[in-house]
Amino acid sequence: MNRRDTLLALLSLGAMPFSSLAQQQGKIWRIGFLAARSRSTSSNPDAYYDAFVQGMRELGYVEGKNLGIEWRFADGKSERLPALAAELVRMKVELIATHGTPGTQAAQRATSTIPIVFASANDPVASGFAASLARPGGNITGLSLISVDVSQKHLELLKTLVPRMSRVAVLVNPGNSSLSAILKSVQAAAQQFGVKVLQVDARTPEEIEHGFAAMRRERADAVIILNDSFFIGQRRQITGLVARNRLPSMFPFREDVEAGGLISYGQNLADHFRRAATYVDKVLKGAKPSELPIEQPTKIHLAINRKAAKGLGITVPQELLLRADEVID
Repeated sequence: MNRRDTLLALLSLGAMPFSSLAQQQGKIWRIGFLAARSRSTSSNPDAYYDAFVQGMRELGYVEGKNLGIEWRFADGKSERLPALAAELVRMKVELIATHGTPGTQAAQRATSTIPIVFASANDPVASGFAASLARPGGNITGLSLISVDVSQKHLELLKTLVPRMSRVAVLVNPGNSSLSAILKSVQAAAQQFGVKVLQVDARTPEEIEHGFAAMRRERADAVIILNDSFFIGQRRQITGLVARNRLPSMFPFREDVEAGGLISYGQNLADHFRRAATYVDKVLKGAKPSELPIEQPTKIHLAINRKAAKGLGITVPQELLLRADEVID
């Protein structure tokens, strides 16, 4: 080998790491996002999915630059989720992020190899997503909700605001299997307080309308809205019906109270979606979902809409106002 060939060979060897590094730096990560409801719009703003995108951006992933998100929404029709999940699998995305139990179930049935990160799910162990919170053991991990744990508190807080309450309606999406455990917990608490529970099933906007008509006929004194991604998408409809029917209402998230609901007690869901980005980042960097512990919330947010209370003729006890993390006037 002459001097020229030797020099070319060395240059070639020296260029390899730089070429490899450039390829890595220029990589566009392609992930899927699967949810039962639609993404927020200017007419129906919603902070949750935007929080996920913001969380990814804070970690250096920018849509259109080094990140491509294949958004798939069922628009409130959970029966569409399996086909949407299968579509993401066929696209060979590197990871699927999900919102809610139905979306996570659909992704789980579609693939056992592509990593799945759920931003929120009720009782992931009982739902079959993980062997345990500490060691999920499969291709799924993420952030857990504690809706079952706080459901009895929902009834207790409503009873504090509406001492005369003898009948409480509970809005349930029968398409979400995780809600049955939450409903049972509410029923157990209601029995202790001597309150009758009226279960109202709704999986479409029309059924929500009919459900509130049933609450009126049955003379419900208040309503509890269970944590469901479809109900989040119908927030405006539900808070409008609550106001129109003059029903004291308990919601799972502060945004519901901001939209006109009376009271909420639950996690900061926007923060959940922001935190989900950290799980996505870890998996993309090589971490195994099976070894990433499922995160549980450490703080519960209590929000009260004093304006809504006034409109209902309810005087919020001072001790409850002092306990609240947020009071909306």
